Amino acid sequence: MTIKIHKNYIAGEFISSDHLFDNINPIDGSLISRVAEADQAMVDKAVLAAVKASSGEWSAISLSERCKILRKIADGIDARFDEFVEAEIADTGKPYKHASKIDIPRGAENFRFFSDLAKTVSTECFEMDTPDGNGALNYAIRKPMGVIAVIAPWNLPLLLLTWKLAPALAMGNCIVAKPSEETPGTATLLAEVIHDAGVPSGVFNLLHGFGPNSTGEYLTKHEDIDAITFTGESATGSEIMRVAAKDVKSLSFELGGKNAAIIFEDADFEAAIEGTMRSVFSNCGQVCLCTERVYVHESLFEKFVLELKKRAETLIENWPEGQSMNLGPLISQEHRKKVLDCFNRAIDEGGKLITGGGVPKFSDTRKAGSWVEPTIFTGLGEETSLLTDEVFGPVCHISPFSAENEVIDTLNSTKYGLAAAIWTKDLQRGHRVSRQLEVGVVWVNTWFLRDLRTPFGGIKLSGIGREGGLHSLDFYSELTNICIKL
Repeated sequence: MTIKIHKNYIAGEFISSDHLFDNINPIDGSLISRVAEADQAMVDKAVLAAVKASSGEWSAISLSERCKILRKIADGIDARFDEFVEAEIADTGKPYKHASKIDIPRGAENFRFFSDLAKTVSTECFEMDTPDGNGALNYAIRKPMGVIAVIAPWNLPLLLLTWKLAPALAMGNCIVAKPSEETPGTATLLAEVIHDAGVPSGVFNLLHGFGPNSTGEYLTKHEDIDAITFTGESATGSEIMRVAAKDVKSLSFELGGKNAAIIFEDADFEAAIEGTMRSVFSNCGQVCLCTERVYVHESLFEKFVLELKKRAETLIENWPEGQSMNLGPLISQEHRKKVLDCFNRAIDEGGKLITGGGVPKFSDTRKAGSWVEPTIFTGLGEETSLLTDEVFGPVCHISPFSAENEVIDTLNSTKYGLAAAIWTKDLQRGHRVSRQLEVGVVWVNTWFLRDLRTPFGGIKLSGIGREGGLHSLDFYSELTNICIKL
């Protein structure tokens, strides 16, 4: 069987390299494809192509024409929908339902949404008085920032890549993108779709590779990059910030989280259980917004723990194509080791293992994959590692609480500040508590419900800036004020 090679896309051409690395299927450990790692010379070539394109044909194209191209890209994703789903599942191992209902449709929708938004967004215009009585007019216009480095993660590969690409392209920027080395498939397909949509050469470039001492480091250090947008680990974001400080590059970071859910005594119990199941175990816990800390009012604590345990044990780790599958594997053996080490450390620190904590047993080739059991702990203090450090796996710790002010203080004690979920029938309480939580996103009686017009991002170690709607367009454009004396 011929093994496919994922190539880099530079200046309108697909280019391989002298160094190929393996792309491994997390479901069964099999080889999916080989990937061409971009070296320093290829990074230089891609950035140069983007620099040239930013002052060439792309900058001359009108906003309406750019938006037509974005819609062609969305149509191209739809036309190759099954290929995208297959690539997404192969790289991540996630359930077919997740890839086909969330990842790929949202990838296409991001291009349509930002195409429509870019055509309707306004800027300021002010009339001002002057001593001579004639006045002046001030108005602002948007200009592209230039060349944007887009570094996307492996958990939602297409969705989060397009979430950045669509507004950046809509604003007239040129792109050098690096997907995660774990998930090159849908990014390479997207490069083919962008090529076929008629995007001019150099406007979009795709580079494969790793982070330190590889493609990612070469790209973030490049002096001709004007801005960097990154989704990933907080430690990596800190390092990118350090490197970018030299040239004072604009940055947008969506980083890690240690997200919490609060279940008050008056919560709709069934809705809270169902919502917490989703927020803990969706995508095998590999979503930056997933809940890892659950705080339940003491009157419901024992009932809640027993019910969540019961439902976690019904999750099925099947082949992705099977309709019964609702929990996929972790992304890699390396990540599984990290997650299992977290479980073992929690036990060593005195945690009570309610369910899971190990590796499921298979009698087929899945035993070579990166699977882990859905896991629940109780009994740990707030200072222990399971409650302070992001795990990024299918695990939560459940703690009881008695008072509203107590649980708010506890939730805010973390070094992260991305998201939280509140479950209560008292909407006054929902509003009151939401305002006090030190996070960027709060859900009340739901989870993962997203309006693409709203701000998205975190505080503390969870990120810098906001994405979504006008906030994305603001990051990917420079505002120039023009003052006209009348």
